[in-house]
Amino acid sequence: MHLAYPAVLSALLFCTGLYGVLARRNAILVLMSVELMLNAVNLNLVAFDVWLSKTAEETLHSGQALTLFTIAIAAAEIGIGLAIVLAVHRNRGTADIDKLRDTAERHDPDGPDGPGRDTRTAGPAGEAQKAEATA
Repeated sequence: MHLAYPAVLSALLFCTGLYGVLARRNAILVLMSVELMLNAVNLNLVAFDVWLSKTAEETLHSGQALTLFTIAIAAAEIGIGLAIVLAVHRNRGTADIDKLRDTAERHDPDGPDGPGRDTRTAGPAGEAQKAEATA
């Protein structure tokens, strides 16, 4: 088999994954697209490893070993990424990436130092009330 077939297939897979990362708004679909891109890279690594081992009489198969390493890293990445997405979905109620850009804490003008300060909880007695409320 020629090297062009797996190279073209991996290029198509990579472009499909890249489109998914750039065009999708759902975080789960973005993670799936990243996995598609990593699988395209893995296909390229194995194809070039087979092609180079035929020409160089090499028995090390470093491309296949690197592919196994990439698969392990991708599995860890998708596990952590999915855990983060599920935690954010529980807190915010959405997995839309555009709505998740507001994750930074906003400055509250009526906060503890602002004009709407609660005078009932000021001082050491107020600190004790806060500690009891959080316990």
